[in-house]
Amino acid sequence: MGERLKKGSVVALIGDLGAGKTCLAQGMAKGLGIAEEYVIVSPTFTLVNEYPGRIPFFHLDVYRLESGDFHEAGLDEYFSRDGVAVIEWAEKIVDELPESRFEVELSPVESGGRKAVLRAWGKQYTELLDDLKSVWNKTG
Repeated sequence: MGERLKKGSVVALIGDLGAGKTCLAQGMAKGLGIAEEYVIVSPTFTLVNEYPGRIPFFHLDVYRLESGDFHEAGLDEYFSRDGVAVIEWAEKIVDELPESRFEVELSPVESGGRKAVLRAWGKQYTELLDDLKSVWNKTG
């Protein structure tokens, strides 16, 4: 997925604690060309970590925010920057997310893996979803 994201992309990650949101963010960072010297961790206490790569990667975690804090802190500015914004716990700020976005809802399954429900909002993300389906159908 990270290899297919473009500048200005917004990816909302949804799921309970331990669902795999940070792990998915790490994979997207790799696909964006973030150097391995950077350790991608959830920015729970700093709210956002920025990483340079082929496309800058803005990793946000809004777990600790209350309603309205996201906009008040100016974090919505990351949606208009020339990078990829990935937001963990996006369900907490759904009203503040851009209308056009890609959502990934993760949940554990009994077998030990994860179930991912992908949702595309807007043409760019519908095309991304179609592209991902095509790739997964070839490998799966």
